[in-house]
Amino acid sequence: AVVSTQSTGGPLDVLVIDMPPGTGDTQLSVTQEVPIQGVVLVTTPQSVALADCIKGAEMFRKVDVPILGVVENMSYYHCSSCNKQHHIFGRDVGHRMKGSALSDVPILGKLPIKPDISQHCDSGTPTVILDSEISEMFDQIAHSIIPSLNLEHD
Repeated sequence: AVVSTQSTGGPLDVLVIDMPPGTGDTQLSVTQEVPIQGVVLVTTPQSVALADCIKGAEMFRKVDVPILGVVENMSYYHCSSCNKQHHIFGRDVGHRMKGSALSDVPILGKLPIKPDISQHCDSGTPTVILDSEISEMFDQIAHSIIPSLNLEHD
């Protein structure tokens, strides 16, 4: 809440808060202290990660926070040698979301496993500056949620 009440950077169109998975005190505090127009949930294809994502969706629905979509991180590895996608952690997250609190939520994007992302993070350089493929994916995700935010522009 300090960021929203004590920052001097001027009004924001969008503030992204990267929170740990789950439904703990952090998530509840943010929903109580900061006006939220919507959340984007992130999961990996693994069943345990999707279960956490579903629990998060249930909590956000209980406090009337709209769920704008789901991003599937580490969705696949694209092998440059064979030019195929390999689903190391599983697949079909969208199918497994059916019948859950996420059944009516769109998948906004599927991000690949790329070793460069870790190297970029370790060096402090945003991947979107150095990797046009990833930059385009993030851009598509952002553009898909902006209409749901009802932003007012002068």
